[in-house]
Amino acid sequence: MEPIRSYASQEIEQETDPIEPQKKPKIKKRKVWVPGLLLLTPILLFIFGFFVIPMLYILYLSFISTDNLGGAEAVYSLKNYTQLFSDSYYLSSLWLTVKISLYSVLVALFLGYPVALTMAKSSARIRGYITLLIVSPLLVSIVVRNFGWYLLLLPNGTINQTLMALGIIDAPLKLLFSEIGVVIGLSNAYLPFMILSIVASLYNIDPSLDKAGAILGASPFRRFFSITLPLSIPGIVSGCILVFSLSMSAYVTPALMGGANVPVMPVVIYDQINNLLHWTFGSALSYILLATTVISVAVFTRAFEKGKFKEVFR
Repeated sequence: MEPIRSYASQEIEQETDPIEPQKKPKIKKRKVWVPGLLLLTPILLFIFGFFVIPMLYILYLSFISTDNLGGAEAVYSLKNYTQLFSDSYYLSSLWLTVKISLYSVLVALFLGYPVALTMAKSSARIRGYITLLIVSPLLVSIVVRNFGWYLLLLPNGTINQTLMALGIIDAPLKLLFSEIGVVIGLSNAYLPFMILSIVASLYNIDPSLDKAGAILGASPFRRFFSITLPLSIPGIVSGCILVFSLSMSAYVTPALMGGANVPVMPVVIYDQINNLLHWTFGSALSYILLATTVISVAVFTRAFEKGKFKEVFR
């Protein structure tokens, strides 16, 4: 007996060809970059308004060789830049800035790597306590921290008194208003950035690599230099770049800890602009300092990315 089908089902079968594939309905593609652009717009406007425009104006001032900044008698030349390279005082100031920044990087790396390694090997609870200790100095103003070091590094301060009481030195060391004082202050100020950069890299190392090395009979000393240290180089490079860049542009710590005896470039720029009112020459010094920092960081990063450990950056 033939099954009874409804009139509607018969009509659908007549309109639909079973062989011909059905066409998918067209879905209107949305522009996925529009929400991202809207989210980035506030920060882009902020950077453009409060960083790009002032920097472009400073660049404009650096090419004016007269005191008449906006007048019709303004003379545009490279005199401010040539003056820097023809005066040994400014060249020595630039070299002093680079040297102190490098020393600060080395001290921060030497003190920070063991702390980062301890954090990576610790439990989550201990790691939280160490992180709190590392970050807590950032909650205090850098001026207050520098005044604390100021009191410690005085000729009759705690450090000199302790060393003399232990018989290590006979006369007080000149720790304040010296390069040593500035390096101590900068290293203390930027040590958290070094530690946090390294520990982020150590967290990404697969623990099974260290276990495999132990199973194969490698000593902890060899496992550290063959596995842990090479794989943590990206964090070391990031920390070095952060500490170096911040040290190159630091003003408060060199001004308080070094004074006039340590004329690093940010202090010289401040004197040229605020005290001597040489805006144009101070602007040129600012761009020379910026170019030195950018070139140094680029060369340092390129050397590691193309060197022996280039595989760890991929």
